[in-house]
Amino acid sequence: MPSIVALAGSPSVDSRTVALLRHIASHTHDVEVIPIRALPAEALLGADVDDPAVSEAVKKVADADSLIVASPVYKAAYSGVLKTFLDLLPPAALAGKTVLPILTGGAPVHALALDYALRPVLTALGARHVLTGLFLIDKQIERTPDGVVLAPDLQTKLDAAVAEL
Repeated sequence: MPSIVALAGSPSVDSRTVALLRHIASHTHDVEVIPIRALPAEALLGADVDDPAVSEAVKKVADADSLIVASPVYKAAYSGVLKTFLDLLPPAALAGKTVLPILTGGAPVHALALDYALRPVLTALGARHVLTGLFLIDKQIERTPDGVVLAPDLQTKLDAAVAEL
């Protein structure tokens, strides 16, 4: 069974992105969610790849067959937290991997960030194939104490995207 690592690039404590990825993991076998926010900030900002938590996260990315890379859109791009982690990865860290990018935002205009912001970085890191990806409007993902409630058609879209992965 292939392993999938899901990188959650939200800096928020009450993150829709993390909740969404945990929802995907609960419906998909062999998915591990890594909330980047939970990694030591000093190690991330100092590019300390020898920090045990950072080193372990980098190793999980290296060992994964595929990745889901998810982030809210801030200032027309993916989050700085995600960028900081991606910058720690070796140049060919995603070589041979298929990647599903997922972005969330408040308006459909932010969907462009998939192609002009996130996809180029994933490609530069050597991803074998970056899937079309998903852009989800924040209102489609309602946080609940137990996880998330998704808009009616969203589960079908998520299932199709993960199946393609």
